[in-house]
Amino acid sequence: MRTLPSVRIQPTRSFSDTLLSQFRQQGDAPADAVIASVVAEGGPAALRTLMQWLGDTQSFSLIDQSAVVSRFWADHAHLPNWADTRRMAQGMAFFKRHAGAIGLILGCYSLPYCYLGADGAQVLWLTERIKNDTARRLQETGEWVFAVNNAKSWQSRDGAVPEAINRTLKVRLLHAGARWFAGHSSRWNAAWGIPVNQEDMAGTNLAFSYVVLLGLRRVGISVTEEEENDYLHHVNVVGWLNGLDGQLLPQNMREAYRLGQAVGKRQFAPSEAGVGLTKSLLNAIAETAGRASGRVDTVRNLAAGEMRFFLGDHYADLLGIPGVPVEKRLVGVFSQLPIFGSFLPS
Repeated sequence: MRTLPSVRIQPTRSFSDTLLSQFRQQGDAPADAVIASVVAEGGPAALRTLMQWLGDTQSFSLIDQSAVVSRFWADHAHLPNWADTRRMAQGMAFFKRHAGAIGLILGCYSLPYCYLGADGAQVLWLTERIKNDTARRLQETGEWVFAVNNAKSWQSRDGAVPEAINRTLKVRLLHAGARWFAGHSSRWNAAWGIPVNQEDMAGTNLAFSYVVLLGLRRVGISVTEEEENDYLHHVNVVGWLNGLDGQLLPQNMREAYRLGQAVGKRQFAPSEAGVGLTKSLLNAIAETAGRASGRVDTVRNLAAGEMRFFLGDHYADLLGIPGVPVEKRLVGVFSQLPIFGSFLPS
């Protein structure tokens, strides 16, 4: 009798509405304490000054920062005790092998995926800069994503904190600052949850890990289970450094699927914020990638087609992505859209 090969079923946790509702009311306590201290000492003006430094990706010196910021670095500028540096290295090597395709997936799948969260998208929509300076915001996101996936950025020189950790802690405090400003805005609706809450952070973490892996599958790139799990592990380390609770870090693709389904069922809905953010993203891609060739409209349509290919028509409709059937049929053949291309690791 012929024996069928055994299939190993990956273990998974469940993510209940009760659990995710609790996390929707949680921010990032250590980072929020830093922001509260800065505001208590110098008011919103002091926070704006701190935000300027946090947005500077060239300066990581703590000399001119307050004691509370320095303590935050001392307490959090290290890997979690469960981090496996070998698996992290393999995850980054995987990213480097597929960096071109991943750049496309980030722009046409991961970011729109984030915008599907109707309540979570509100904090981005209220931040005028994401609407008015989308190209620059894309550049900042690309710089960070490619930096934390570059092995050189994790090397410590003369005992200093590695660049990847410095960059991520800055992003973490930027999120806490945005949380403070949004939460103190008269335009914020408490029904949306805490701004930049743990549930939304979990969705973003999935967008840069699980969704990237789904995107590679959809463009026909063969990936082993070990490669997937190593990449998930690496991105989980980054998520932990960024303040995401360990209960929301998926340990394998099956668990990532379960978490993604739970968050999507609760949060994915049409919204003005999601439609507006997606339109700004499409325009930024078109202007950035199409300006040199003089084919802005063609690139916009092609990007829209890629988004529909990755997201599916139902989710694409929620985001108001134009229907472009001709361009949609080109996906899988076209691979030259240079989204985030300038950030490919060397």
